[in-house]
Amino acid sequence: YLGCLDAENFKEFKLVQKRQISHNVAKFKFALPTPTSVLGLPIGQHISCRGQDATGEEVIKPYTPTTLDSDIGYFELVIKMYPQGRMSHHFREMKVGDYMSVKGPKGRFKYQPGQVRAFGMIAGGSGITPMFQVTRAILENPNDNTKVHLIYANVTYDDILLLEELDNMAKNYPDRFKIYYVLNQPPEVWDGGVGFVSKEMIQAHCPAPAADIQVLRCGPPPMNKAMSANLDDLGYTKEMQFQF
Repeated sequence: YLGCLDAENFKEFKLVQKRQISHNVAKFKFALPTPTSVLGLPIGQHISCRGQDATGEEVIKPYTPTTLDSDIGYFELVIKMYPQGRMSHHFREMKVGDYMSVKGPKGRFKYQPGQVRAFGMIAGGSGITPMFQVTRAILENPNDNTKVHLIYANVTYDDILLLEELDNMAKNYPDRFKIYYVLNQPPEVWDGGVGFVSKEMIQAHCPAPAADIQVLRCGPPPMNKAMSANLDDLGYTKEMQFQF
């Protein structure tokens, strides 16, 4: 099939719905050219979005849609808008009917069903989006038996993106998908992890080092660096690790 993306040139997609999820998170739904169009984004790849910051300067940032190519006619982005974020400004200002400039696909990750027995995933904050996309694709493919073990770290409970969707996937696919939430500032009653993602948490909640597993990472740079060190210490080779 032909996708709607161009890797070399930005193309315009119309915002058809903007739904506020929390005080600083919204879901943006963009229409594709026709109701039967597909975006054409390989699993594990992302798009570049172009906008303007508060001073009118051009900004280009990578985003991973929460939709798959099985969602025809549209794609969605779940965006956390930070007070000082340059692209956040653009998303905050966007109104239904406005157009977003997008190009892609981008990214080094290639996925074929069955390429690993299991994925470990360590995500922080907005870094959940590529993990969500890969996990959804695996779980919604009846011929894919890959198991997914996700550790998802945030500051507070309210910061957890895609919480409802993740919990539903864990409930619907209990044998194939496990999620462990880690919070820096947990609520009083909390059965997940507390603090930063530790080596002990990785040992308990990710598949052990093996030739047929891979651990994917995506989070803020300091977290990625710390997780890389943790994984190295636990005996995961470079081939067993991938950073989005």
